[in-house]
Amino acid sequence: MRIALCQLTTGPDPEKNLRLIEEWTARAAAEQARVVVFPEAAMACFGTPLAPLAEPLDGPWAEAVRAIAHAHGTVVVAGMFTPAPDGRVANTLLATGPGVEASYDKIHLYDAFGFQESRTVAPGERIVTIDVDGARLGLATCYDVRFPELFRAHADAGAVASLLPASWGAGPGKLDQWELLVRARALDATLWVAAAGQAEPEAAEGSAPTGIGHSRIVGPDGSVRHALGAAPELLVADLDLDEVAAVREKTSVLANRRPEVWR
Repeated sequence: MRIALCQLTTGPDPEKNLRLIEEWTARAAAEQARVVVFPEAAMACFGTPLAPLAEPLDGPWAEAVRAIAHAHGTVVVAGMFTPAPDGRVANTLLATGPGVEASYDKIHLYDAFGFQESRTVAPGERIVTIDVDGARLGLATCYDVRFPELFRAHADAGAVASLLPASWGAGPGKLDQWELLVRARALDATLWVAAAGQAEPEAAEGSAPTGIGHSRIVGPDGSVRHALGAAPELLVADLDLDEVAAVREKTSVLANRRPEVWR
């Protein structure tokens, strides 16, 4: 499966960010990408008041993303914000394109490193996978990468890859943690992880997470197969999905689990 990671920097204006999604999707489609992954907060960057711009999944922003995906014959995965019942928003991944329509609300909220996402964002409650050309892909968002049980749940649901849009906050040790966690989640769930981060902005203000770049595609054996730096860049790569079964036969961590011990 050929996928594209769109490591870009979004701003506070959803309409301008839609134009970026159109441009980068066209570039990815020109390289025959079947799945095009945008970062978390592709609709609008963190640091923007979220409630006034949040839209439902049948609203104009999501409909525009659907139109882009169908126009280019690709599956697009992009981070947006949808209204939550309690006045907060949900940090939502929209996955849409020919034969695919799903959404995932971020389960684990970033109440860490001096930032409190839960003040404005309500947590999701569902594990979500999508099927593309017969291959199952799990959906996760940014801080979710610190929780291995979600990625193992993707594997238990039949996923051979997890897609991980992110807006990873900068700070001491954060790049090392990002690289370690993305590789660890691939290895302990023995699946591909395609992690698409916001590029590092030229200037960052405030305490909201923005991005550090360094998008990664990691194989099911935990090895980094493709890596970007901090700047905006498009990464297109082919995933050998048959490799998952071979690695799982050799490294049987899923089969060797003993969940009954922990209950």
